Amino acid sequence: MGLQNIDRENVSVFRAVDWITVLLYLVLVTAGAVSIYAASYDFDNASIFDFNEFSGKQFLWIGLSMVIGCAILLLDYRVYETYAYPIYGCVILLLLVTIFAAPDIKGSRSWLVFGPVSLQPAEFGKFATALALAKLFNSYNFVLNQKMSNYFRALIIIFLPIILILMQRETGSALVYVSLIFVLYREGMSGMVLFSMLCAIAYFVVAVKFSEPLIMDIPAGEFSVLVLIAVIYCLMLLFYCRDIIIARNVVIGFVGTGLVMAVLAICGVTVNGLVYFISMFVLTSAYVLVAMFRHRIQKFVITVAFAATSIMFLFLVNYVFGNVLEPHQQMRIKVALGIEDDLRGAGYNVNQSKIAIGSGGLTGKGFLNGTQTKLKYVPEQHTDFIFCTIGEEEGFVGSTAVLLVFAALILRIIYLAERQRTPFGRVYAYCVVSFLIFHLCINIGMVIGLCPVIGIPLPFFSYGGSALWGFTFLLFILLRIDASRKERRD
Repeated sequence: MGLQNIDRENVSVFRAVDWITVLLYLVLVTAGAVSIYAASYDFDNASIFDFNEFSGKQFLWIGLSMVIGCAILLLDYRVYETYAYPIYGCVILLLLVTIFAAPDIKGSRSWLVFGPVSLQPAEFGKFATALALAKLFNSYNFVLNQKMSNYFRALIIIFLPIILILMQRETGSALVYVSLIFVLYREGMSGMVLFSMLCAIAYFVVAVKFSEPLIMDIPAGEFSVLVLIAVIYCLMLLFYCRDIIIARNVVIGFVGTGLVMAVLAICGVTVNGLVYFISMFVLTSAYVLVAMFRHRIQKFVITVAFAATSIMFLFLVNYVFGNVLEPHQQMRIKVALGIEDDLRGAGYNVNQSKIAIGSGGLTGKGFLNGTQTKLKYVPEQHTDFIFCTIGEEEGFVGSTAVLLVFAALILRIIYLAERQRTPFGRVYAYCVVSFLIFHLCINIGMVIGLCPVIGIPLPFFSYGGSALWGFTFLLFILLRIDASRKERRD
């Protein structure tokens, strides 16, 4: 009777599995293996299933992924919630061991080598971190905005693997975990945090992009960022704090003093722009803090704090870019921002990738007919730069088709997330979709020159077992949790 009950439960699980998601997964991994074959093809290749070639090895990884997926679905769904913290702890320990046990490969210690097989623990840290975060949000009476300590607990879970992966000198893999901030936003985090992150990105780009010319004795990038901070500061006083009078007076202070500075400059008296902006921020912030007591105090404090942290972040950008980042990292950012070309160095991969994608035109050159691919002009074209093979051989139409399948998978996961009956399932699902969107956007942005080259694979397409297995764990654990949603109670 016990065996019959187990068999019936397994059958019911497979009936409840969202087969649309499984189908999209199979389409992507199959298309990925075919693209790897095209990227690594030469006239001596015998078969797409040749295990001596990248495509044959990828089909082997896919086969093992199918076994992993089935095993995940056969496990009781309670296992993932009950053992979420132990799983997270084991992966954190593995990441720590990797720092010391992994060999140095191109300056990074992120791969554990077991004979002919190499594994990257950072890829498996994603599903472990997602499980731990989901477990936290499913705790009794846990509400993110209830108290500040809840934020600290969530951020510790997110940033602990980031710190360990950075210690492995694997910046790209570490940045992926930052995408979990979007999960916190879905669960009630203030939109001000996301707004601040977008502003930080804008500050960084502008400050680095326009660092050469000087305006008022400071780099044009710093000057532009300070002006941008002043504009946002005034707009927040107007629309966020909803005080027209204070916003007007602050604008008058900035503009009026700016006109005086312009007149002095015409007369030959030059005043340092940094001194001007900091003085104005101090004076206007003091005025705002004094005037705020007759209004909503909290919003005014947030506005002043935003301006102050923005200025401190600007100073931090200059220090980090000049003293913390390695020369090759600086060059990659400069190439992405169009400051440097370096077509024979850091910009070579991206330039060849753009040539390959552009040469594909509307419908592409045809399967196995890509010249850039066959002549091996694009380094790592079967891993991080796999999308350039699709663009060259399948053209705009094929590239769009691939992106549409990814979009369908992302929308389907969001649909699965919203139909979960517990915070555990919902938070885990949004962790999955956050990882997927970040990988997709950064990888394709990297290939077409919109983002710096930071070594992030294209999910289900880039060659390698670690990334494929990592996403398989992520996706099939979600499918198992979703399949059991009717057994759960609110």
